[in-house]
Parts: sequence; structure tokens; C-alpha cells
Amino acid sequence: MLQFPTWKIVLVLLLCAFGVGVAAPNLFSRDAAEKLPSWLPHKQISLGLDLQGGSHLLMEVDVKSVVTDAMNSLVDEIRTELRKAQIGYVGLGVQGTGVTFKVTDPAQTDDARTLVRKINNQLDVAVVDGQFTLKLGEQALKDETKRTVDQSIEIISRRVDETGTREPTIQREGEDRILVQLPGVKDPERIKQLLGKTAKLTLHLVDPTASLADAEAGHVPPGTMLVPESENQKGRGPGAYVVGKRVVVGGERLTDAQATFEQGRPVVSFRFDTAGGKRFGDATRDNVGKQLAIVLDGKVISAPVIREPILGGNGIISGNFTTEEAQDLALLLRAGALPAPLTILEERSVGPSLGEDSIRAGKIACVVGFALVVVFMALVYGFFGLIANVALLINLVLLLGALSLLQATLTLPGIAGIVLTMGMAVDANVLIYERIREEVHAGRTPISAIATGFERAFATIVDSNLTTFIAGALLYVFGSGPVKGFAVTLSLGLMTTLFTAVMVTRLMVVMWLWRARPKALPV
Repeated sequence: MLQFPTWKIVLVLLLCAFGVGVAAPNLFSRDAAEKLPSWLPHKQISLGLDLQGGSHLLMEVDVKSVVTDAMNSLVDEIRTELRKAQIGYVGLGVQGTGVTFKVTDPAQTDDARTLVRKINNQLDVAVVDGQFTLKLGEQALKDETKRTVDQSIEIISRRVDETGTREPTIQREGEDRILVQLPGVKDPERIKQLLGKTAKLTLHLVDPTASLADAEAGHVPPGTMLVPESENQKGRGPGAYVVGKRVVVGGERLTDAQATFEQGRPVVSFRFDTAGGKRFGDATRDNVGKQLAIVLDGKVISAPVIREPILGGNGIISGNFTTEEAQDLALLLRAGALPAPLTILEERSVGPSLGEDSIRAGKIACVVGFALVVVFMALVYGFFGLIANVALLINLVLLLGALSLLQATLTLPGIAGIVLTMGMAVDANVLIYERIREEVHAGRTPISAIATGFERAFATIVDSNLTTFIAGALLYVFGSGPVKGFAVTLSLGLMTTLFTAVMVTRLMVVMWLWRARPKALPV
């Protein structure tokens, strides 16, 4: 146990130096750390919501609306296929979360059932006296819910990333809820608006022959729909537009959107992909002189007249936008539309002053805990206690370096994990030193006592830290939020503790032993 090859000494020293280098950027401000040369470590520990303030949002995904849209699409498919197969039917429509219709000729019931199964084999089909009731199966409904929530998380992540928020936490809660924590957010209302908008963009041709008055009275021509204008258009347009139900181009074809200026006014420029650009070009070429309504979340945000064919796949959305509104609209279009509306169930804001108090209290706890451990070890174990204190300091630096390198988010429970690590770190040294004491009292020489002490304490140290590590791993797997923060710092602290106790402390003791050649141990 007292043999230290040169390569092992060099490796231990390099690991300690690397830990110091990785932890060093935390001594600077974030802006100063980012200005460091790229070849130097510049990552810092990210502070959680409870330490730097920000917003906490719990949102629910309206999966029912997705199911309703799917059922409406199913109605269109069934209508088309029944007509092709010349199967008579009545009452085809959506009821609740299912589709119902009745076959007029009972002899065609089996043909209709086969046709429905062919359209979607995941449907639960119930038939009573020719009356069909179609619903998504339980597994299909679960799959649709999972897909919708996963897609919503992806879109939310894109939107949050576009705002420049650092280290957001976006994760699923239950089956249809999403937890969003945004540390350091200074304008939570804007974030709420960005996340709350579905941002479904569609382009429709305005029907020039339809009477707006008749449409508002409930007489909407077939194949069209009445769409109100958005808030920023109020006073500039007729208040609503009668547009064709057919979508000329959808927002899913967008590849880019940027806020810019045209004649001194904020506008949003956009670009379609190849297929979308072709459809957009064909529509503008065939409908010169007509209005093209740009509909966002069921409201017309702009309805320009097509002056000439637009064949490049590029366009401009103009409206009564402010600069911030244009930037937000471009952000939403770039990020993509949410598959379903979101409802904010819970909202909490943490002020930066509360976070500063938490950091201050955490620093005091760390300093006091460190000082008490240092004093205790020095008083009880003398010179060996000082060696343990140096190892403890290296342990703390390595832990901070690991948190920085992994870009782990430090929360208030995480600080508690660091304080607990410092207390537990010296446990290994206590086990070693007490074992050395016992060997000295048994009459062994200093070299034999130290070798035996490290050797026999090793198994106990590994066992105690391993069981605690298992507990930390379970906390991380089954916990969420702050519990995970505690588990991360605790688990990393156990790893650095094993390294410093088994390797660093032993190296310092062995080097002292080689140089001093003591006849009695100061322990």
C-alpha cells in the first residue's frame, strides 16, 4: 500500500491540477469567464431557479384537441372511402372523442367495417344495427398522448433556446403535463405569451364573392370559413375575413423567419422549403389581384393583395407590429407550431433577492462547516489532521470542477449536498487514522502501522461510500427537480471523496514518511 510508482504520482498530480483549472472559472463573473481564450476552461456551475430567481411553470397539454382533430380528419377519410365504395350512410360526424355514422343498407355493414379497419387498424369499432361508433384504442390513445407531449417539449425547448435562457429545465410531469423552470428570466410575462401560443400558421385565399355581413349573420358559403382579424389588425381591416378552408401553404413548410424592417416598419420575412415554395409560387401566380390571408392561431394577422407572382419561396408578413412583436412572431414561426394548446396550471416566480439570500446562506454554511471540520481534524489528529484538511480542500475543488465540467445545475439542496459531502469526506480519513492508531498501540512500526491502516480501512471506505452512492443514484432516478440536484452533488462528492481519501491522502502521507523517517507517528 505504500508503493507509489512515478506514473501514479504524476497522474494524481495531473488530476488535481485539472480539477483546479476546471473549477477556476467560477472565481470570475459569467461574462468574464466567456471572454477567456477558447483553449482555457471557461464553463461555470449553473445556478438553479432557487438561487438566481426566474420562473416556474407547470403546463397541461390539451391532448383532447389533438384527438378531436384526428377524428375530424378521420371523418373526411371515411366520407371519401364510403363514397368510392358506394356505401350509403347517414349521420357521419364527430361525437365526443369518437366518430359515428349509420349504414343505410344493413347488407353493406361488413363492407363498411372492413373499409374502416383498412383506414385505421388501431380503432375500436362497435356496430349495433348498422350504427358505427369508432374510437381510438387504449394503446393508440396512450401513443398519441406520448407523441403529442414529446413534440410539445421539443417545440418549447426551441422557443426557450431562442430567447437565450441559460440552463432551462423542461421535463414531463405525469402523462400530459410539462414542467418548465427558467432560471434568470427577467420578463416572465413575455415567456408565458411565447409558450402559450400554439403558433399554427396557415395561408388561405380570401373569397372575394362572399358577403361579410351574411357570413357574420351565420350564412357562410360552403367551402369557406369566417376568421376574425388579430388584435394588431383591429381598425385596419374589416374585422373579419371569409377565407377558403383549403390551406394554400402551412407553417410546417417554413424553413426560416426573421424580424426585419420594410419602409421603416417592423415586418417578418419568411422562407418556405422547396415544396412549400412551389405551392406558394403557384398560388400567387394563379391568384394575382386577390387577397391572401395569413392566419395565425385562428386569427388573420395580415391579408395583403397579391400584386405579382412570388416564385422564390420568400414572403413578408406585414402588420401593425412593434419591434418586439415582430421578433416574437419570427421566433414562434422558426420554432414551429405546438401540436396542441397549453394551459398554465401553476406559476411561481422566484425573485433574485431571494436567490442571493440562499447563496449567501449556502456560502456561510459551507465556510462554517469547512472550518469546524478543519479545526476538529487538527485537534484530534494533529499533523495527520492537517494532511486530511488539505485533502478536504482538494476534494472541494474537484467537486466544484466536476459540477462545472458537467454543467450541472446547482440548487439549494445541491448546496446542502456539498456541505454534507465535506462532513462525510473526512469519515474516510477518520477510519484510516483510527486504524493506524490501533496498529501503533499493537506495537507495529510506523511504516507497518500506516501500510496496515490504509489496507484494512480500504474495504470499509469503499463499502460505506458505495451504499451511499446507491442511495444517491436512486434519488436521481426517481426524484425530480431539487431532489436530483441533491443527488448529483452527493454522488459526485462521493467519487471525489474516494479519490482524495484513497489516493491524495495516501500520497501525502507516504511522501512525508519517505522524507521524515519518523520513529513515532504524530497521530
